[in-house]
Amino acid sequence: WTRFAYVQYVTDKEYLCNSLMMFESLHRLGSKADRVLLYPQEWELSPRPPTWESKFLRWAQDRYKVRIFPVRPQYTESGDGTWAESFTKLLAFKQTQYDRVLSLDSDATILKPLDELFLLPDHPVVAPHAYWLPEPDTISSAILLIKPSMEEFKRVMKSMFSRSSADEFYDMEVINDVYAGSAMILPKEHWVVSGEFRLKSHHKYLDEGEIWDPDRVLNQTKLVHFSDWPRPKPWFPVTQDIFEKTQPTCDTMPGSAHKDCRDRDAWNWLYRDFEERR
Repeated sequence: WTRFAYVQYVTDKEYLCNSLMMFESLHRLGSKADRVLLYPQEWELSPRPPTWESKFLRWAQDRYKVRIFPVRPQYTESGDGTWAESFTKLLAFKQTQYDRVLSLDSDATILKPLDELFLLPDHPVVAPHAYWLPEPDTISSAILLIKPSMEEFKRVMKSMFSRSSADEFYDMEVINDVYAGSAMILPKEHWVVSGEFRLKSHHKYLDEGEIWDPDRVLNQTKLVHFSDWPRPKPWFPVTQDIFEKTQPTCDTMPGSAHKDCRDRDAWNWLYRDFEERR
């Protein structure tokens, strides 16, 4: 298992906390693969007095056996601050000390073990289908199973630097520019976006003839990625107005006066669980 690794990147203390939560989940679920954290090279490991960042980096090392590496964050002049530094994720392609690395966005919850993904058939990139988008070949960069190599790293860097600074693009656009149509698609039971529980129609997620069952989806899914605009990410406070507007509604059950609130219950549990663990 030392040939495989989970890779997280952080560029600020909010996402450092998120990454610690991911490593805690991997530790609790008994993951056997290595754990790697890429952090900004300007962060000091042993300042006097200790900083918030240095304490949490040491915590990752000592408690969750994380290997930490200082890197220069990959910035872009395009887009807003939410994803402006997310190109640092692309440094996962450069981790050639491993045969395969699994890059996971940290605005997510790991529900079940993921080690089996490292044993999928050999391929440069394995990623989930961005099923909510109209383009059939679009993939999501929230989960990337990567076979690191300098050749692939140069390809993604070339795509990143070839864009005009006036373009709106992020790491997902780069990944699709290089791998859309050629990436191996991750089976859908491995992940779902939280916003799926808010929808009335689930035809983009479900296979033909399949019936939506939020309990089954939550029970089989290994990772849930938080995406519920305009509700902010789960570590940010939310107003009561936004909470009420964004949480799933309860539906009237056919032939019954009872309400079906399973979508709402599942969605609220995901946010509550994240907040409690944080």
